[in-house]
Amino acid sequence: MSITLKSADDLAKMRRTGLIVADVLDAVEAACRPGVSTWELNEIANGVMTKAGATSAFLGYAPRGAPPYPAVLCTSVNEVVVHGIPSKSVVLKDGDIIGIDFACYKDGFCADSARTIPVGNVSEEARKLIQVTRESLERAIAACVHGNRLEDIGWAVQSHVEKNGFSVVTSFCGHGIGRFMHEMPSVPNFGEPGKGLRLKRGMVLAIEPMVNVGSEDIEVLDDGWTAVSVDRRLAAHVEHSVAITGDGPMVLTRR
Repeated sequence: MSITLKSADDLAKMRRTGLIVADVLDAVEAACRPGVSTWELNEIANGVMTKAGATSAFLGYAPRGAPPYPAVLCTSVNEVVVHGIPSKSVVLKDGDIIGIDFACYKDGFCADSARTIPVGNVSEEARKLIQVTRESLERAIAACVHGNRLEDIGWAVQSHVEKNGFSVVTSFCGHGIGRFMHEMPSVPNFGEPGKGLRLKRGMVLAIEPMVNVGSEDIEVLDDGWTAVSVDRRLAAHVEHSVAITGDGPMVLTRR
């Protein structure tokens, strides 16, 4: 699959989809409190999505032989890096952190975003992890400039994360996005500045740092989806869909 550049009309449609994603994540984030199950969060996401006339990009998704994903939201608690499956039996408690990841389609285009949310009173380690992960995403977005290189994005993430004593997960990466959730190119969260393909106007990238407190290594559980840190220490995940324009980066999934 080749890289597809988006027109101004395409980006306008993706922006509308991105605002739906932002609305969904706002509603889910507001509900992330002790005593709420991750399945309840999924139902909130589904309700906001359905009211907006969008369709889930996750529900039924089954790449590379994985079982069909059974929900519209990913809910990744504590040591879960990404792809945690919502469950009535997983109930948030004070001190947890939770990654919420959501993507949907509207008017033929997809948008994808994720946040990591503290639940109640979290540890200083958890708070720093979330802060550094968010900062790494902002640095990556700032690198999304026409004429820059793809690995400038990954280096922006890696350099900030490692400077702060955490590990970048290298087993997963971001991706191009548009008419499909996953398009070319892959967007690693590591790299060397000045290396990789040249960024061009009209490219849209889903940039998603995944950061572990301890080892970068992950393990996928028997459900075929849930990816956890191998040492079971905390992990965080954030993401935005970002367009490269002549006027600098355009974050499609932020209000």
